[in-house]
Amino acid sequence: MAGGELQVIFNDKGVHPIGPYSQAIKAGGFVFLAGQVPCDSQAKVVPGTMRDKARRMCENAKLMIESAGSSMDKVVKVNIYFEDIDRDFAAVNEVFAEYFVSKPARTSIQVAKLPVGCPLEMDVTAVA
Repeated sequence: MAGGELQVIFNDKGVHPIGPYSQAIKAGGFVFLAGQVPCDSQAKVVPGTMRDKARRMCENAKLMIESAGSSMDKVVKVNIYFEDIDRDFAAVNEVFAEYFVSKPARTSIQVAKLPVGCPLEMDVTAVA
């Protein structure tokens, strides 16, 4: 892939986009993931505790990062969007620490609402 080219990354096991966007894009030596949510491939929120939901969200991110030929230890930036940051921050942090052992830069933001009834979402940038 030449320096200015964009490569669309798709994995059928990943959450299928519900709009006109890609699951991930590889460009300029980086991998940029679309928002990863605690959903199955058909964009249905998984049942269970917030830890279960955070784990599914992280597994979805891992799948897409690896589909792009990168790895979790190459993640450099994560933004996490919470519907209720006070309620869910500790549980998400616990799971986050299991997946992101390299401690990437991170921002946590409370939002009013997320798509398809998701309580949280994260976008991820990794070195390719």
